[in-house]
Amino acid sequence: MPLDRKIAYIDLTTGEINSAPIPPEMRRRYLGGRGLDMYLLYNHLAPGVDPLGPDNVLTVSAGLLVGTLASASARTHIGAKSPLTGFVGSSNMGGFFAPELRWAGYDHLVIKGRAERPTYLWIHDGLIEMRDAGEVWGASIPETQERIKEQLRDPEVKVLCIGIAGENLVRYANVMTGMKNAAGRTGMGAVMGSKNLKAIAVRGTQDLEIRFPKDALAYNRSLVEHIGSTKFAQIMQKWGTMFIYGVTNTTGLVRNRNFQLNQQVGGNIECEHIERYSLGTQGCYGCVIHCRHKYMIKEGPYAGTYSEGPEYTSQGAFGMEVGCNNFETVLVGNQLVNTYGVDTLEIGSMIAWAMELYEKGILTDADTDGLKLEWGNDEAVLEMIRRIAERRGLGDILAEGPLRAAERIGRDSLRYLIHVKGMSNLHSDERPTPSLALGIATSSRGSDHLRSRPAIDLYHLPEELLRKIYGGPQPYDGPLSSDYTSYEGKPRMVHWQEMMYEAIDCAGICKYHTIFLSPNLIGFAELSKLIYYNTGLELAAEDIWQIADRAYTIERLFNLREGLTRDDDWLVDRYFDEKTPIGLPIVRGKSIDREKFRAMLDEYYELHGWDEHGRPRAETLAKLGLEAEPSHLL
Repeated sequence: MPLDRKIAYIDLTTGEINSAPIPPEMRRRYLGGRGLDMYLLYNHLAPGVDPLGPDNVLTVSAGLLVGTLASASARTHIGAKSPLTGFVGSSNMGGFFAPELRWAGYDHLVIKGRAERPTYLWIHDGLIEMRDAGEVWGASIPETQERIKEQLRDPEVKVLCIGIAGENLVRYANVMTGMKNAAGRTGMGAVMGSKNLKAIAVRGTQDLEIRFPKDALAYNRSLVEHIGSTKFAQIMQKWGTMFIYGVTNTTGLVRNRNFQLNQQVGGNIECEHIERYSLGTQGCYGCVIHCRHKYMIKEGPYAGTYSEGPEYTSQGAFGMEVGCNNFETVLVGNQLVNTYGVDTLEIGSMIAWAMELYEKGILTDADTDGLKLEWGNDEAVLEMIRRIAERRGLGDILAEGPLRAAERIGRDSLRYLIHVKGMSNLHSDERPTPSLALGIATSSRGSDHLRSRPAIDLYHLPEELLRKIYGGPQPYDGPLSSDYTSYEGKPRMVHWQEMMYEAIDCAGICKYHTIFLSPNLIGFAELSKLIYYNTGLELAAEDIWQIADRAYTIERLFNLREGLTRDDDWLVDRYFDEKTPIGLPIVRGKSIDREKFRAMLDEYYELHGWDEHGRPRAETLAKLGLEAEPSHLL
């Protein structure tokens, strides 16, 4: 059964390994994946621990529906205290690792302590061993996986690992599996590196019995047929997330030259360019969309470059933000971060910030060792990726992340950072879109698009349809607006998307199958049926909302315990003080209104049942059964 997988508690310091079942009541409270991980972190982590010290706790998990007959049920969640922000660390990736973990008998790993020497975990059909990783320490992401498979003499082994960036404790290093599946935000790779944990290898052959297999198969088939019929899925199958660039850049909703412009004029990084390099498309376990390309550069100075992707995020990091117009720079940059194991979004933003500092004279040739950090300097961008991952020169400073780097550089450098909670924003400009601005400001893990991104707000959908989506399952009869420049009703959109994304992360399904970039995909009602047919758990849409609310609230409690205040749910001054200079008329000349944004934040807190300081009220905690946390039930 999908409900009979276990939790493993692994102490890298002592070598002690224990397993425990997950009580049914905990499934009903948190499902699994991100939700149960957040409970485990809140219960196993003492306040104030050093994120890169042995007392930090690393969780690795599969969502409740992973490996079942639910489409795109492949997501792995990784959590810890973030070495980048000091708040909750949480990241999610696809691929094939999480299903294999479930087939090996486990849903959650709770990893404590620090190994004396480089180590990897070997998990196979209920057994867990600690093995020497000396031969793979210093190896890249692809090399590590291949060598471990060779050591274990099984090409079907799935490996989750860190690269050189994680070993070097770059505070935004990734954890990765496969060629490009990346748990890429909040620095979970640095946590693994600090624990001398190079990799986790897993192989499983245990059955995962489906509760109602005929119904589950039939229902999933109907969902797949519906998803495949949508324009969104058809575009994703052809271009992947790169298609987003054409719309957002044309409109003027992107960051160009850090934050100086909101549109890249004369760019040459459109999705159509992938046709020249593509070797076909690839997908994650159980997914029919296959949204990423396998590609190779066959000639020129970068000949031989091979990887998967790139995502829209790489177009932003190595194109828009740094003012580069060469598609091959995007491809090479994407390959480098996948090899080193470092967050695309964070490294692109850090390089763009350094370029603006260089332009302003805050950084000089003496700081860069002669490297010309000028807008559009393709080679400088690629060289800075290497220097950051290897912690060389200025790269060593930028590897510390926004706030620590600004403290070391000084000289008014903080003014030019685009971040929330110490995590850089992605390559988007939210000044014309109050809903998206509120989403990045309030995200539990820092400036983000995968915690709450009401992207369908950009589609000018009829209010009748917005009401159908955002009107339940928790009752809501407040305002909603089809105008994405409006402030009206946007807190509800942000709150709803938070609950949707939390629920999906607990289940382990890809967000691209849900109401994220399309209004026509999976919502709470569909998720309820998927859970019932696959696991037998009877949970109404309203029940799933409350599970998501409980899990998100425990993330909030974690952050509050680590010192979060209302001021952390805010934007940097440039969002309020600088207007968008270009783009379509609807977005030109826009900035965020401080008073309206403050009112939105108040309304958002009220929707959550939090007080004016962003603290959950006593009645909210009682309603969610969190008044006795940490409860130490697991």
